[in-house]
Amino acid sequence: MTTTEFKQRTSGIIDVMPEEFDDFELQVKRFQAGEFDETEFLAYRLKQGVYGQRQPDAQMIRVKIPFGGLKADQLDALGEVSAKYVPLNKGHVTTRENIQYHHVKLEDAAHVMRVLGEVGLTTREACGNTVRNVTGCAMAGVCSDELFDVTPYAAAYARYFVRHPYTQALPRKVKTAFSGCARDCAITGIHDVGFIPKVEGGQRGFEIRVGGGTSIMPKIAPTLYDFVPVEEYLKVTEAVLRIFHHTTWLRKNKMKARIKFHIAQVGIDAFRKEVEEELRGDWAQRSFDPTSLLFIEDESLDAPPVNSVYGNGASSSEFEHWVETNVVDQKQTGYKAVNVKLYQGDIQADQFHKLADMARKYAGGRARITHQQNLTFRWVPEGALHSVWEELNEIGFGQSGIHEISDVVSCPGTDSCKLGITSSMGLGRAVMDKIEGMNIDDPLTRRMHVKMSGCPNGCGQHHVADIGFHGAASKAPSGQVPAYELFLGGSYEEGDTRIGLRTRTKVPAKRVPDALEKVIKFYWAYREQGEEFKDFAARLGPKEFEPILQEFKEVGELNRDTLQEYIDWDKTVKYKLERGEGECAV
Repeated sequence: MTTTEFKQRTSGIIDVMPEEFDDFELQVKRFQAGEFDETEFLAYRLKQGVYGQRQPDAQMIRVKIPFGGLKADQLDALGEVSAKYVPLNKGHVTTRENIQYHHVKLEDAAHVMRVLGEVGLTTREACGNTVRNVTGCAMAGVCSDELFDVTPYAAAYARYFVRHPYTQALPRKVKTAFSGCARDCAITGIHDVGFIPKVEGGQRGFEIRVGGGTSIMPKIAPTLYDFVPVEEYLKVTEAVLRIFHHTTWLRKNKMKARIKFHIAQVGIDAFRKEVEEELRGDWAQRSFDPTSLLFIEDESLDAPPVNSVYGNGASSSEFEHWVETNVVDQKQTGYKAVNVKLYQGDIQADQFHKLADMARKYAGGRARITHQQNLTFRWVPEGALHSVWEELNEIGFGQSGIHEISDVVSCPGTDSCKLGITSSMGLGRAVMDKIEGMNIDDPLTRRMHVKMSGCPNGCGQHHVADIGFHGAASKAPSGQVPAYELFLGGSYEEGDTRIGLRTRTKVPAKRVPDALEKVIKFYWAYREQGEEFKDFAARLGPKEFEPILQEFKEVGELNRDTLQEYIDWDKTVKYKLERGEGECAV
């Protein structure tokens, strides 16, 4: 495909092809009849965004939401799917700005795709060894610090690489992020490919970073080029992906098949030479001007008039605190961006519809989901804030404390994932309860971030949290107990991306909330004036935290008093490590 050939057939960012739904339905029937090889069907299924769960005959369906952007009718469709096809009647916002549905029947998957396709949403290449969803900053287009709105370019990237011949069978997946400004709110450093907007000599362009990632070898992406004009960012990225595709040794071990391993081996300077050599190929000698691919919408045309009259109730300390923590000024005078705190990223079917109604009423019919598993309404008139807060409270989303220590991030863990080791969602709830009970009013502590993943892979982005946890199994006198390893001093804000320092001690899952409290109090006792936790952890190093964690390590013989130590959060049976083969690398 060339950029000049692109013609959008449907209303979404990514072109929806109904014939793919018909084919998927046919291939499911063939597979269930034993006419489609299981391994081949698996690769086919993943490319359509359908992922097997740890529960037999249950599927996770992942919906790509480029740059997190949603319209009101799409929120309604997501709610319709939740009600009709999802046993738990909810969707889950991920750190990759996708919506995931769990426990869906395989034979219902095509029906889900059709409902979503009618409003321009797709699951195409949301899984598998492809270019996954393109994430972005929820403030892009309304941020006072941005040089230009990256939204059109993020959309063009998504459009260009979906169904691209070089992205259908990569060695592993490729994750991409577009930040809106130099503060790097999209955390480009932990992505395979990342873009930071720049302007040089009046020319728009991007700093391009490659080779970041978390999981078993967390790496911060180095800069490939300090500046690439917007006319060439797709070409440079294609060169990167062509090299990735052709690097055959990466295909020998799926655990080390990400592009970061190749760059770590050869170095960024040598990799840059590979890119420049690739760019000499015949394929790169045409125009890569993205103009025809750009997604351009003037959202201000749909925004409510800034002087609209709303019925404001009496102010209160709760409302004022919510405004302080959840509301951000837009660069457009009189408008605010309202950050909605979603409990563990979950949205029930009826809540989708109510959020859609609120988007129409207060935000020009749009919203954006975020990598913090929250949702943002933009273009909210300042005079509407109290009404918005009241309506959010009515549907259970009126909590304050966005991006604060109580805004805990967790992946689904053993609730559904084959690779899950522990119940990270259950721990997330327990940690939030602990934090709430601590009544933290210290500003430096409130700015901290806590994230957890049910395994080392990092879907909860625990590597870049101030305090991060990933699931593990630990030996005890009467068998295994669910446990967590800690990462301390990670960071991802204001362009300061750091991988947390890993401690050696595994903490039993049921003791993690108390261990968290002890770590925070240790910080209070020994920090220097004005010292943030990430700098405190870097100054002391992980060894200084070991004596604290050792207090929680030992578990006794199984008896009435220790029984709960052998049971994971939100579970009712004795823990046993049960981990299947994940489909991320198929």
